[in-house]
Amino acid sequence: MPPARLPHPREGGRALVVGLGIAGIATAVRLRQIGWDPVLVERAPARRSGGYYIALFGSGVASARRLGVLERIGDRGGPRITLYDVDRSGNRRPRVNLGALAGGPRPLLRGDVEHGLFTALPDDVEIRYATVPTRIDQDGSGVRVALHDTAADTTVDERFALVVGADGMRSTVRGLAFGPRRYLHPMNYMIGATLLDGPVDGFALSEGLVLAEPGRSAWAFPFADRAPSLLFSYRTHDVDAEFRRPPIQSVRAAFGPEPTGPLLECLLDRYERAPDALFDSVQQVRMPHWHRGRVVLVGDAAWCMTLYSGMGVSSGLAGGELLGTMLQRHDGDVPGALRAWEARMRPFIRTQQESALVSGRRMFTPLDRKELIVRAGISRLMRAPGLGKAVCRKLLDSKDMRAKNADVAAPWG
Repeated sequence: MPPARLPHPREGGRALVVGLGIAGIATAVRLRQIGWDPVLVERAPARRSGGYYIALFGSGVASARRLGVLERIGDRGGPRITLYDVDRSGNRRPRVNLGALAGGPRPLLRGDVEHGLFTALPDDVEIRYATVPTRIDQDGSGVRVALHDTAADTTVDERFALVVGADGMRSTVRGLAFGPRRYLHPMNYMIGATLLDGPVDGFALSEGLVLAEPGRSAWAFPFADRAPSLLFSYRTHDVDAEFRRPPIQSVRAAFGPEPTGPLLECLLDRYERAPDALFDSVQQVRMPHWHRGRVVLVGDAAWCMTLYSGMGVSSGLAGGELLGTMLQRHDGDVPGALRAWEARMRPFIRTQQESALVSGRRMFTPLDRKELIVRAGISRLMRAPGLGKAVCRKLLDSKDMRAKNADVAAPWG
């Protein structure tokens, strides 16, 4: 594993990376490793350190290891983690947590991954905060970008050999370089998330829960070393209406009109009182192409798969790492490198997006009572004496899990 902070010779060109999230920092780390000179710009005035539960699958673990950041990222899993299926009356049944099994995903906070990547950036990589692109023009040899400093209210034009848009689901780079076409596809689901500051009432620190009902669910994702991450997920027929009232009102309405009971009421109350909470619609990004000339999109900007896939972080790491590898292999041919990169990534991403629409979404939030019954039946089989281990192993060896663990960015011959 090469030391992340050792300087590298300037063999490549100057690249603009827009977005200081996981995909953006991973891309910058890899570009620096192959001799490029990345410049990172971020809309926020400072690096954001928050984030909620994420699962790091085998594809992300492999890329993080090659980037030299796996140990920096850490692991918040362990045998002490326990998960329960619960109902509004407070009844609970043990639930098998795949993250606690060998070969299962690694439970982390998004901030763990971002911090690990950030500390791997060499000190001489330039980072500009409060900065956004406002115009992108390109020719055969480079890209001219207008960069606006929102704090100083100044704009400069600079030229780059490559522009990487890693600026999230509502990407500015995508709008500037690919036009106003609608690439966001709503799934008609909403999510609300926060980090709890202590255990769920009546549960231990490393205990989590799942309250699943037709069209809605509440999850408390457990960690071995801190309080859980709370997630509400529910179906809606009018996404716009959900944003026309305070988030807690929308979430409460989604879980009504039945009495909440003490457990659900506690979760709703803690979400309402949380100093930092997310409330958003669930949307996928679907594009026929992720690159145009010398501009390329990575991570959620290109293929947002939604949290139902569980693959946002893993694919962001893999996409950034593989992009650098392709630029290295196609030295001096940026468009050719981008074509090769997309050809390698697209089948992997397509599989994950399709999985999120069906099996992933069903696991998080069953659509109706039929899906709820099927989900409960699988959970019972996983707990069954003797049979449970075989069922768990079959799930870990399933086509869907193999796809999540596929090392799409692995170097080859």
